[in-house]
Amino acid sequence: MENGKRNRKTVTVLLVFAVGMFGFGFALWPLYNLFCEVTGIGGRGVQTEQLTQHQTELSSRTVDIRFDATVNSGLPWEFEPLEAVRNVRLGEITEASYLAYNTADTPITGHAIFNVVPPEASLYFVKTECFCFTEQLLEIGESREMPVLFYVKPELPGDISEITLSYTFFRDTGNSQLLAGTGTE
Repeated sequence: MENGKRNRKTVTVLLVFAVGMFGFGFALWPLYNLFCEVTGIGGRGVQTEQLTQHQTELSSRTVDIRFDATVNSGLPWEFEPLEAVRNVRLGEITEASYLAYNTADTPITGHAIFNVVPPEASLYFVKTECFCFTEQLLEIGESREMPVLFYVKPELPGDISEITLSYTFFRDTGNSQLLAGTGTE
């Protein structure tokens, strides 16, 4: 009789735990979105807009933009920025390019996610065009230059003198909306 009570209690605790974990799994995506929006990680704070909407005043102030590129280990690509650093004028539309190369013996689709560091700079970093907005198919041995057009709002806090724009390419598994993190704001 005593063993039966203990077994029922154990089963009840395990069921409550399983239901709790299932609910936590559903809560992860909204919690991740909230975290990215607050911190700017995953590019959530970065604004996107059509090029024709660009009406920002130019500033005499400049900042250094560092370009970074990595590839997830599940994607057999080489990926790098064409330049490591560029000094840009606030408010001025700037184009930077990255180079991707498929080293695999099969065509592969990849999707890039981006990040802006420091996170508070993401609120002033606006991308007008980017290869990260869509998936990228590279054929066997194909290399492609991938541009990004952006500007930094003149309202960027004065204590920020350097911004890093970082991209990581992942193999696209059909969940590109989950990886992109590029909602229009």
